[in-house]
Amino acid sequence: MASGVLDRMEARARVVRTRAAVRGWTYRQRHLAAGVWFRLRRLLADAKAAYVITDDEARQLAADGYRPEPSGRDLAPEKTILFVDESRLRTLAGRRPIPVGLGPEFLQARVIALVAFDGLRSPSR
Repeated sequence: MASGVLDRMEARARVVRTRAAVRGWTYRQRHLAAGVWFRLRRLLADAKAAYVITDDEARQLAADGYRPEPSGRDLAPEKTILFVDESRLRTLAGRRPIPVGLGPEFLQARVIALVAFDGLRSPSR
């Protein structure tokens, strides 16, 4: 009988420790991220299309005056996120469309070009 009670107490203690670990992780994600996830979702809300582009294409866009969005620098690993005109984007040979959202394709990409909905945002220049 003592063994059964001890087993139940150990199981309850594991559950409490697990809940505390999850709560700590959630706190770190929400409070120590300094709002980066909110800003990232806000960028994506203005985008009607997203494309993975190459580092060379991003450097060319920067040379043309397109500025990276600051929230990309707050991520680890750092991302380069740019809003680009559709007409300019069509000239980039290495572009590859990805879904607009915080899915695996977006999170794995290092350099992303976004196209804004008409009238919502002008490209960052």
